[in-house]
Amino acid sequence: MKTRIKEFRARYDLTQEDLARKVGVRRETIVFLEKGKYNPSLQLAHDVAKALKAKIDEVFVF
Repeated sequence: MKTRIKEFRARYDLTQEDLARKVGVRRETIVFLEKGKYNPSLQLAHDVAKALKAKIDEVFVF
């Protein structure tokens, strides 16, 4: 799965650690999401999108 997390993080000047803190996960989870090596649950996808002020389908390309 492709994501645009890195692009959205840059838009809001967030580090992986900042985003992980906002979502309530470890930084490694954000790393795996960005690399497409981890498929998030619907709840995690929602939380990430909300933290990035975007819709799920804008952040995650299914």
